[in-house]
Amino acid sequence: MTWIDTPWGPWEAAPLEEVVALLRGLAAPWWVAGGHALQLAAGRAYREHDDVDIALLRRDQLAVRRLLTGWDVHAAITPGTLRPWPVDELLPASAHDIWVRDHPDAPWRFQLMLDEAAGDEWIYRRDPRIRRPLTDLTIMRNGFRHLAPEVQLLYKSTAPRPKDEIDFETVLPLLDDSRRHWLAAALRTEHTTHPWLTRLHRTTPTAPAPDASPRTS
Repeated sequence: MTWIDTPWGPWEAAPLEEVVALLRGLAAPWWVAGGHALQLAAGRAYREHDDVDIALLRRDQLAVRRLLTGWDVHAAITPGTLRPWPVDELLPASAHDIWVRDHPDAPWRFQLMLDEAAGDEWIYRRDPRIRRPLTDLTIMRNGFRHLAPEVQLLYKSTAPRPKDEIDFETVLPLLDDSRRHWLAAALRTEHTTHPWLTRLHRTTPTAPAPDASPRTS
């Protein structure tokens, strides 16, 4: 993994397998997110990853914080800030980005992202008009739970970076019609227009990677 310097200390991402093994002790839904989720959807490695992102529901935040007792855990209460997150503190609604490391002198190892939900429905935190049943959010692959690729691409659509464009171009041919239609509708809802919309309709889907069907979370 790459060593990256930040104003809050260096990043040296943990191997994904180690983070997944740790979170198997969490009695709440969670998902591999970010670029790793799309790599799992593609079924192959196609670029390097600088971090490990895990998504979970805001309502389960105390459960994951207790699981991480003994780790050094910080939360971004507002953008550009980071402060310690004590066990049993309920974070404000403005906080959705959490950094985790072994101890204060260690590099950051992985990141938690808090998602919104109401009952059995996931809510896109950037535009609450966009919703989806939690049962349609999860894909299982070789013991890994990851976000459905169209949902992860929606998160990457706001200000696509070069690596986000690589992710979109790589995963796009694997999206079946229902996943394409969902992503297109979500992009129109959030952005009205978006460069990815034309490509979503232009590219013909190919056969999905094995074991890529959604399953209940």
